[in-house]
Amino acid sequence: MEENKNTNEQNATDVQNVVCEFKYIIAKKLGMTQVFTPSGEIKGVTALEAGPCQVVYTRTKDKDGYNAVCVGYGEKDKNLNKPLEGIFKKYNVKPVAHMKEFRFDKVDSIKPGQIISLVNRFQEGDWVDVQGITTGKGFAGVMKRHNFKGQPASHGASDRERAPGSLASRRALGRVIPGQRMAGHLGVEKVTIQKIKIVKVIPEENIIMVNGSVPGKEGSIVYIKQTTKRVSVPKKTTAVKSRVKKDAAKAAPKKK
Repeated sequence: MEENKNTNEQNATDVQNVVCEFKYIIAKKLGMTQVFTPSGEIKGVTALEAGPCQVVYTRTKDKDGYNAVCVGYGEKDKNLNKPLEGIFKKYNVKPVAHMKEFRFDKVDSIKPGQIISLVNRFQEGDWVDVQGITTGKGFAGVMKRHNFKGQPASHGASDRERAPGSLASRRALGRVIPGQRMAGHLGVEKVTIQKIKIVKVIPEENIIMVNGSVPGKEGSIVYIKQTTKRVSVPKKTTAVKSRVKKDAAKAAPKKK
């Protein structure tokens, strides 16, 4: 028993964190709130519980054709199917509830079982992309689904106020063209909010607060990564004296 405890303690101490250049993490949406910036400006933010995650396995270009890291989030103790159970047993990692592969070139230093924490990975002021599944709202009409304004409720049209209107014409094709905006299933779509700013980071509580809203309902899983959009770096401006001050400095002293 004592030998098993010693080996477990050694394994716990041997676990290392993934390099900080790996700007990917899985998070859970907690909800929305408001925070004040140091300048006194109020911001509507979404609180995300980011990690801690662990590396399940890695993909290499020589063996798999591409470089990637599979990140796991959450714990799962039961209802494991045979394929997942085989993966966790093969790489000797704890079963996780959610897995996601992220493309990353430098996979040589990343090993299965390493921890992906929030410390020194994302900081306040960073720009990230947040991907998630939108909230499902079932079967919806055209006004809710496509923001139609509806038809006028006058001249006896008592049941046409929320109707979509005509769908096709007999003049040309005589059929409904594919892509026509109609009533149907709304939500449950993969959506990515690009270039969203991190307002606050609490590493000890694994919480990231991003400016604005992100897809999904409370408790849903989202994926955070460094933005692929261009981020403009503010130029350093040097204080330059105006022409009036220069002329005043060069002016000759007044005669007494």
